[in-house]
Amino acid sequence: MILLILGVLLWSVAHLFKRLSPARREALGAKGRGPIALALLLSVVLMVVGYRMWWADLAYAPPVWGKHLNNLLMLFAVYLFAAAGMKTAITRKIRHPQLTGFKLWAVAHLLANGDWASVVLFGGLLIWAVAEVILISRATTWEKPAPAPMGKEIGAVVGTVLVYGVIAYIHILLGYMPFG
Repeated sequence: MILLILGVLLWSVAHLFKRLSPARREALGAKGRGPIALALLLSVVLMVVGYRMWWADLAYAPPVWGKHLNNLLMLFAVYLFAAAGMKTAITRKIRHPQLTGFKLWAVAHLLANGDWASVVLFGGLLIWAVAEVILISRATTWEKPAPAPMGKEIGAVVGTVLVYGVIAYIHILLGYMPFG
């Protein structure tokens, strides 16, 4: 339990450092990237190990349809990650497509899992993503990207399907059946 909580906290602090203490982060310059990357890597390790170790009781009974909606939301979340990198049309409508995808990922997993470890992991990361969006939105103005060529849209959709398949396969290898 402690490892999972520490992992979520370390992830949040490492990501929010730039927003909460911009002068300190700027003073670190390029030298600050390594320690922050290391903190993020450590946070992921702590979250994975902590989640796998925590034999938690149910916090709530997930809805029967939660797994199905989880899969649909995950497909859209993966698309938003691809769209953010490729600057597809949806990025002209959603200011933070990657963080929106991250929030969808967290909500989707909360719909499919009702154990306390999932509540801490996905709920904690959802809180971080919401805070990150608020802080970024307050600190910066939004400039909509230029329209993307149709090839980028197709590439994002194809990439989404491939990455979604890989994610599902990894879940199966880890013993989590993503499709019920």
